[in-house]
Amino acid sequence: MNAGQSLADGAAGVALLHLETGNWPAAFKALRQATAGGVSIASGASLFYGGPALAFVLAATDQPGLAQARAITAEGTATVTRHRLDTAHRRIDRDEQPHFTEYDLIRGLTGLGVTLRRLGDHDLLRHVLDYLVRLTKPRGSLPGWWCCNGPERNQPPPTGGHANLGMAHGITGPLALLALTLSDGVTVNGHAEAIGRICRWLDTWQQDTDGMTWWPQTITLSDLRRGAPDQQTPLRPSWCYGTPGIARAQQLAAQALRDTNRQRLAEAAFADCITDPTQIQRLTDRSLCHGTAGLLATARRIAADALTPTPLTPIEDLHRHATPDTDEPEGLLLGTTGSDLAAVATTTTAWDACLLLA
Repeated sequence: MNAGQSLADGAAGVALLHLETGNWPAAFKALRQATAGGVSIASGASLFYGGPALAFVLAATDQPGLAQARAITAEGTATVTRHRLDTAHRRIDRDEQPHFTEYDLIRGLTGLGVTLRRLGDHDLLRHVLDYLVRLTKPRGSLPGWWCCNGPERNQPPPTGGHANLGMAHGITGPLALLALTLSDGVTVNGHAEAIGRICRWLDTWQQDTDGMTWWPQTITLSDLRRGAPDQQTPLRPSWCYGTPGIARAQQLAAQALRDTNRQRLAEAAFADCITDPTQIQRLTDRSLCHGTAGLLATARRIAADALTPTPLTPIEDLHRHATPDTDEPEGLLLGTTGSDLAAVATTTTAWDACLLLA
């Protein structure tokens, strides 16, 4: 496996950083590393690995010398997407629960939809949206996205599976893509209704503690029976699972549906989380996925669309002064590439679309 073709922790992510900062020679070098030995369009290819990852990166440049590479990776993305859609629809036809990698942002069809949106392949993107609409339909008493697996790879799943609320692996990733495409005017039958179903689920599990609004990371069958999550307080304010990502997805949904009340609630929840010292102290690294970089990238997008001003200086200072880990890897999601990208105030390449922030 060519690790370079990983957007998450390989040269593909490094190329995105250099394209954002205008360092074309370094970007071209990273792209050569990313494509050395070929690019995968196997079943595991996704927004963050293989052909779709490279298609996402290459869409950030119009260099004539890369036209063939753009065409090849775009076609590879289409091939992967069609295969994954066929597999997903057959699973639904069998009335089986999904694994979250079927639909999530990191490895699933939501992520492939992100690449297709960036490429402008609206026909195939609509097929992904049709699938997401179908995914949101209930299966008995459970939502259609209720997973058979657990949130942790190295731990057995909770009895009966779970529903994941996070942006990276949960239902707020599909919510954000559905919202963004509805705002784009790329729509399918049942589009707004699917957004509404997800939002109502989030409303059901919205928590209010000491005047703060937040959402649990996961819901289990035990939580459903109890009518309350086992999680008692908000955890770290990360992009991947925490309030920032969930709030941004709801802000996007509110804008798409012109729901001012929901938008104000989402923005207030984000403001609660960034002004709560207990939550902020739970950020222990500078990464995009779990740390200060992800919080900063999310904050910029929320602030740009907010109905009321959202100050960014405290979050910029938090990221600037966070202590770098001497063993921090060179990667987009968990390493220096992502923390460096977040420190760049511009979004020339709209790189944060890979986080479903825009």
